[in-house]
Amino acid sequence: MESTVPQKLDALIKIQTIDSKIDSISKVRGALPDEVKDLEDELAGYQTRIDKYNEDLKDLEVEISDKKNAIKESLKMIEKYEGQQSNVRNNREFDALSKEIELQTLEIQISEKRIKEAEEKIVSKKEEIEETLGIKDERGKDLDSKQKELSVLTGESEEEEAKLMKDRAKAVKQLEERLYLSYNKIRDNARNGLAVVSVKRGACGGCFAVVPPQRQVEIKDRKKLIVCENCGRILADVDASSVVEEKKPKRTTRKKTA
Repeated sequence: MESTVPQKLDALIKIQTIDSKIDSISKVRGALPDEVKDLEDELAGYQTRIDKYNEDLKDLEVEISDKKNAIKESLKMIEKYEGQQSNVRNNREFDALSKEIELQTLEIQISEKRIKEAEEKIVSKKEEIEETLGIKDERGKDLDSKQKELSVLTGESEEEEAKLMKDRAKAVKQLEERLYLSYNKIRDNARNGLAVVSVKRGACGGCFAVVPPQRQVEIKDRKKLIVCENCGRILADVDASSVVEEKKPKRTTRKKTA
């Protein structure tokens, strides 16, 4: 069964009241939730960087191992060619083997250079890892501190917030989806988070635009949902101070003639 207009208005007022209370709770927490999230993301970034450095170290260790094996192979080839030089039949064969020995010697020199470069990179990577671990440790302490602070604040209001959300869910059931979506849209666009307001002293409680007396009468009748023509907020009620009583004509007394 669809809710009546008064029921919808009462539900909207209740939802707005609850949302305002939740906003107040959030203000107490301030920027802590965002700060905690930022620190968590920052720490995850440091860990990703450390993981990448460790992968680089593994690759460098593999490169060093490969180059050392290449040197061993080159030494074997040099030993082989030097042995063959003892059995050559002419200078041309001897020179050819000498050329191969030179090439293998050059390969050894190149491999040794690559090993030295890789070892220097390993030293540099380890320093970067240590530096990043130090920063990560410090930021981790900051995160622990802020998480504890947030936990205390959350714990203080957790029970109240749970009850508010439960009451809110009940009130939302009184609204059709279209109206609820409109409420959320108005609230998201409002600076102060107010989507439902009362008329106070003849003006909208949200933007303070003047609400004509006839419009105020319609709001009090609660026969239809009325929004502020200026800001679009839902005008749910008229504050008692806004009711303008009709002025009674002054009684005039005739002056007695002497």
